[in-house]
Amino acid sequence: MSNDIIIKVSRNTENAPKCAVSTQTVAFSHYNNISAQLPVDVASGEIVAGGVMEQANQCLVNIKAIVESIGHVMDDVVKINIFLKNIADLDAVNEVYTKFFQGPLPTRTSVAVAALPINDALVQMDALISNGEGTPPQAPCDLIKVSRNTENAPKCALHTQTVAFSHYNNLSSQLPIDPKTGEMIAGGGKEQTEQCLNNIKAILESIDHVMNDIVKTTIFVKNISDIDAVNEVFPKFFQSYVPARTIVNASALPKDALVQIDTVISHGDGTPPQLVEDTRFLVIEANNTENAPKAQYSHTVAFSHYNHISGQLPLDPKTGEIVAGGVKEQAEQCLKNIKAIIESVDHVMDDTVKINIALKNIADISTVNEVYTKFFTGDLPARTVIGVSNIPMDALVQIDAVVSNAEGTPPA
Repeated sequence: MSNDIIIKVSRNTENAPKCAVSTQTVAFSHYNNISAQLPVDVASGEIVAGGVMEQANQCLVNIKAIVESIGHVMDDVVKINIFLKNIADLDAVNEVYTKFFQGPLPTRTSVAVAALPINDALVQMDALISNGEGTPPQAPCDLIKVSRNTENAPKCALHTQTVAFSHYNNLSSQLPIDPKTGEMIAGGGKEQTEQCLNNIKAILESIDHVMNDIVKTTIFVKNISDIDAVNEVFPKFFQSYVPARTIVNASALPKDALVQIDTVISHGDGTPPQLVEDTRFLVIEANNTENAPKAQYSHTVAFSHYNHISGQLPLDPKTGEIVAGGVKEQAEQCLKNIKAIIESVDHVMDDTVKINIALKNIADISTVNEVYTKFFTGDLPARTVIGVSNIPMDALVQIDAVVSNAEGTPPA
């Protein structure tokens, strides 16, 4: 099969702020990917007046406008990511947050970052939405969102541990909390990483899945130096296969944690009314290419109708070193590495549905944008941009991606 059987659907609405370098929502197959929304009032084009509560409300109003513009409702949201300037503002955000949902709450990641794309913004949110109707030429179907919790992992009134839809499970980011006590465990980065992964393992086992069903991890570390501790622990949980991966330096994490881990899980059994016997044999396809920098994890992991690309640093794949130059040259190298990975699995950059960019200096975003748009010829992907204090190898920029995969994975 060719990769143009299922069509990527990119849409914008006048009821939410538009951006020249991203599309508000990009749907493919059974998911919609929503660009990060800042607390900008669409009428004025300015940050709303007030504090973080008003700003959080505006972010959610903008997401709601996008969701409703494509015939969906907020309860179709599967996952929300909240990026804060100050982690202490999370309680204020939570007061607003729950008012936007009627049914079980989505999975969620909350993290404080060094900077957001607009200086006065205190909060930014992006989202992943279920898309039961699929994209053309898929026929609409009444797929059911399945939200579940287990007593064997920490529970929270503000999010669900795992929400499955179609062929993916999206887990709430796990903190290093002992589920029995509800408290942070003792120890440093190594112990906290292990607890996060134990919590993920418990959630997966509660829904009859295993760690090797994970397709992508995003690891938030308060101290970039804890990457070594993370790398020491991970092989204990993934002995033969390592998912795609991105490491993000957080300014702060909930409960003053040192580590938080976000995961995307394959779900071959699907959600009702998909038949288990028809889909349980879908295969995870992990691939690497010599044309991108070598890493301790998979360059790309495909499952069903999506490819997940690991965070790419501005490394020359031949030397393994950061390329010479400034942020413009580094952004170009990150995108070249992503392009090489995508082309190695017979795809093109315009198959990308979502891009995540981390910058050491948020002011560099205009320079990055000069390079960025040259890599796409069609509608631009949905996008999230954050500023971070540090990036691995002291890079100035890191980029990861989610790519459509129309051909699916075997036995599709």
